[in-house]
Amino acid sequence: MPALFLSHGAPPLVDSATWVAQLQRWAADLPTPTAILVVSAHWESAPLTIGATTTGTPLVYDFGGFPRRFYEVTYPAPGAPGLARTVAALMPDGEPVVQQPHRGLDHGAYVPLTVMYPDADIPVLQISLPTLDPARLLTLGARLRPLREQGVLVVGSGFTTHGLPFLRDPRPEAAAPGWSAEFDAWAAERLAAGDVDGLLDFRTRAPGMPYAHPTVEHFAPLFVTLGASSDPEQAPRQVIDGFWMGLAKRSVQVD
Repeated sequence: MPALFLSHGAPPLVDSATWVAQLQRWAADLPTPTAILVVSAHWESAPLTIGATTTGTPLVYDFGGFPRRFYEVTYPAPGAPGLARTVAALMPDGEPVVQQPHRGLDHGAYVPLTVMYPDADIPVLQISLPTLDPARLLTLGARLRPLREQGVLVVGSGFTTHGLPFLRDPRPEAAAPGWSAEFDAWAAERLAAGDVDGLLDFRTRAPGMPYAHPTVEHFAPLFVTLGASSDPEQAPRQVIDGFWMGLAKRSVQVD
């Protein structure tokens, strides 16, 4: 399986026909996963923490202010206890791994999955972001790389720009602010060049900072995905681009 970085969006992004069509086409082009492992911007916990493994994994409605229908979404995917054991075994000896069996899928995990795999028939496991350090997340991705040989789809879920405090136009079709467009263009160039070192130093090198990422948790999952690449120097395929509410939807696939 490849590994993906998704710009997942808030729950109302499922109302965007363009975004839904893009995700559906992407999923249709992929082999069917044996399981899905998600690292989302919305769960930071150290040391590495493994979420629920029960069938019908619960959802975490970790947002507010949206219409009631977004709090009634279900996604009863099978649990993945075997995958959880494998993930724990891939971590270095002596490095603790925490089990949090009641922690369900947050919206960074389930929102895109409801579009890509609407039948909820593929086992899903979520693990935490144990750090926001890009180099350490790259290493984590490399440790997860063997899962791909077992047919597991590794997904880093974040957003290429996420400067919510600096948005002035709430319409989905709003033009991208300068800081969002500049950061996205820079990220596209670095990805196309396979410049992992440049991306690792995005805090100081990327234009549009810190407005594009006043906090960096939404860019951090990209490094798990890049670390899981079979060839870290190979440029990832940029599958989705464009903007939603002025935020960059750029999403990539590594093989």
